Amino acid sequence: MTTTEPVMTAVPAKPVPPARGRRRSARRRRSTPLTIVMLTVLAYFLLPLFWLLVASTKNTQDLFNSFGLWFSDAPRLPANIKQTLTHDDGVFLHWLLNTVLYSVGSALGAALLASAAGYGFAKFRFRGNGAAFNLVLGAIMIPTTALAIPTYLLFAEVGLVNTPWAIVLPSLVSPFGLYLMRIYAADAVPDSILEAARIDGAGELRIFVRIALRMLAPGLVTVILFTLVATWNNYFLPLIMLNDPQLFPVTVGLASWADQAQNGGAGASSDMLPLVVTGSLISVIPLVVAFLMLQRYWQSGLSAGGVKQ
Repeated sequence: MTTTEPVMTAVPAKPVPPARGRRRSARRRRSTPLTIVMLTVLAYFLLPLFWLLVASTKNTQDLFNSFGLWFSDAPRLPANIKQTLTHDDGVFLHWLLNTVLYSVGSALGAALLASAAGYGFAKFRFRGNGAAFNLVLGAIMIPTTALAIPTYLLFAEVGLVNTPWAIVLPSLVSPFGLYLMRIYAADAVPDSILEAARIDGAGELRIFVRIALRMLAPGLVTVILFTLVATWNNYFLPLIMLNDPQLFPVTVGLASWADQAQNGGAGASSDMLPLVVTGSLISVIPLVVAFLMLQRYWQSGLSAGGVKQ
């Protein structure tokens, strides 16, 4: 007589779907206080731009009598833009063109000099390398306004005051750009590629232009963007260097209009105030476009040197 024992079979546990696990981990990473802080910071940066957009749709009376963070009953943005661009024979367009020339010339020149100097500090060993680089780091701590008066006196001696060179030449020196390019070149340009190019007979200038400069492109764009924004927003240096209104950048030109609004029209009754506000809005648009176009290079350039592989 035989007995049959029941066969026990193990039932496999149901695996947790990967998607559900990812959703749970994503929910765990959420932080309500952090979200509130980020929204507060976002509002802090966007609120002035929103106010500028709203104020550009108003006339002088609405600027003082209506709610500052909302549009008036009769928006007049197209009329304000037309009046800004045509006032005083279109001098605002001339100021805008001057600003573009100063900023683009300074940005390209500063990026090229910073990339060459940073590449030299990173890839060449020479006497005084460390001391010179420490001097560059010290120069980062010096505010540009502290150098404006000595720069004016120096340029006055050589006859460059009240010329475009008085704005472009000081902007070519970027200690932070040099520091950034030195850190970026140390990781982005492998020494093995440079040695292979030297074995093939390439000169140092050719190696830098044909090989290293292409590898430094993200950092190069980062320096271009920083210098572009700094020169575009520069006010104090053009104010002391230029006295010809035809050479003014947008910052100094709008400041002169603001002075006319305060001194020539009893403040609130002056028709210059909408022009100042609308001109400020127009002057911000090129910077926003440049940042949106170059932000991916800017982000990759900032992260360079942070992680070593």
